[in-house]
Amino acid sequence: MQLSKHTLKNIEAKPGIEIPDEKLLSLPEKVLQFGTGVLLRGLPDYFIDKANKQGIFNGRVVIVKSTDGSNDEFAQQDGLYTVSVRGLENGQEVKEDIINASVSRVLAAKSNWAEILKCAHNSEMTIVLSNTTEVGIQYVEENVLEGSPSSFPGKLLAFLHERYKAFNGSEDSGMVIVPTELVTDNGDKLKGIITELANYNKLDGAFINWLEKNNTFCNSLVDRIVPGKPSGKDLAELEASLGYTDALLTMSEPFRLWAIEGNDKVKEVLSFYKIDDAVKIEPDITLFKELKLRILNGTHTFNCGTAFLSGFNLTREAVGDVQFSVFAKQLMKQISDAIPYDIAENVKAAFVKNTFERFCNPFINHQWQSITTQYTSKMNMRNVPLLISHYKKFNSVPQYMGTGFAAYLLYMKVVKKDGDKYYGERNGELYEIKDDAADYFYNVWQKKDAAHVPELVLENEAFWGTDLTQLPGFLAFVKTQLKNIIANGALQTVAALN
Repeated sequence: MQLSKHTLKNIEAKPGIEIPDEKLLSLPEKVLQFGTGVLLRGLPDYFIDKANKQGIFNGRVVIVKSTDGSNDEFAQQDGLYTVSVRGLENGQEVKEDIINASVSRVLAAKSNWAEILKCAHNSEMTIVLSNTTEVGIQYVEENVLEGSPSSFPGKLLAFLHERYKAFNGSEDSGMVIVPTELVTDNGDKLKGIITELANYNKLDGAFINWLEKNNTFCNSLVDRIVPGKPSGKDLAELEASLGYTDALLTMSEPFRLWAIEGNDKVKEVLSFYKIDDAVKIEPDITLFKELKLRILNGTHTFNCGTAFLSGFNLTREAVGDVQFSVFAKQLMKQISDAIPYDIAENVKAAFVKNTFERFCNPFINHQWQSITTQYTSKMNMRNVPLLISHYKKFNSVPQYMGTGFAAYLLYMKVVKKDGDKYYGERNGELYEIKDDAADYFYNVWQKKDAAHVPELVLENEAFWGTDLTQLPGFLAFVKTQLKNIIANGALQTVAALN
């Protein structure tokens, strides 16, 4: 039995399965969403569905699909899909299966463009959401008034221009626009691109004035691990327990956060925020960005090479090891203390606790290898500010961060180049290094031995924006730890710190 509105009545009501009332399927369309991905389904649409079921938001989502492929999965299931929440929360195992009824329909940008523009005439549709990946928020010079534009900003500009015309530029016809792409100040960046593109298209000044003054572009931050649909035995077991099949089944961890920069007007429009404390609408979301960037992402970046070279492939394997778990906790404490932003200690401690619990999730197969993608730029953006802040606060060598940096250097040792692909080696097996700096490391490790590589990399201001050899004692410590990892292994080197 496949999930659809016609089969809802046949689904057995079991503990842990949340079945929506059919009346939710007739709620008005209030949201235009660019993107069909699992993050949107597992976070923003999750909150909208939750609010609808409590009678608060009472609106559904029209999804714009950028590709012109089939929408059969959504159409066959009448927009319904299951969010299967699995993991740990406050030390307790969580198992929930929620049938989400928030999606009204899916429209393909190329073949359904006229229908998408028609949505601009809907007075109840006041929200735009997006997740088009980081590449999606890019400026592309194009004519936005002739057919479906190629870029996401182009599509959004065309939609807003249609809305402006539909409501004669009235002040209250503006929209609240919340991009969720993992781009710093994503709302500000999107607004800047939209405005530049409007000028390129020579759209009239009255429209541009309406665009800038009557539409609210919100910076936002999303945080939830949403692996999507399981496969093989895991999928078969889950669907057997549900009693139906679901082509859009979406796995998710319990932890969730959506921080949105906004005022009272934004709160009024995004009324779904009331049903879950995980939706934060604040004038400034820097606190949430810093916590996620440093404690979650920063820990991952210092840990990924260290854990992988220690022989672990999954995050939960590493934190499940007695020695490595101590290292990870001490690293998180060191990072928390070094955050270059004033955050209350109890807030940081709570985030550290939640983050470690997320690392331990037995239902999520989070690969360390995937975290090492663009290792160098992540190290620069997430962790170099932590190193500098640590020295300003404590004027001492951060040994856990330094060990993570040493492991990064060894992970980036390219032993084989094959065309435009680069490979490192762990225990006699090759692994691919997916980093724009891979060729640099290939040349450095070809020419220098382990005693000289740290200095060359640390003093590379093109990477770090500063000379890291100037941090007192840091170079000497990194050289020592790199030597120890090569001689004794990463796990033993980590254990020696504990």
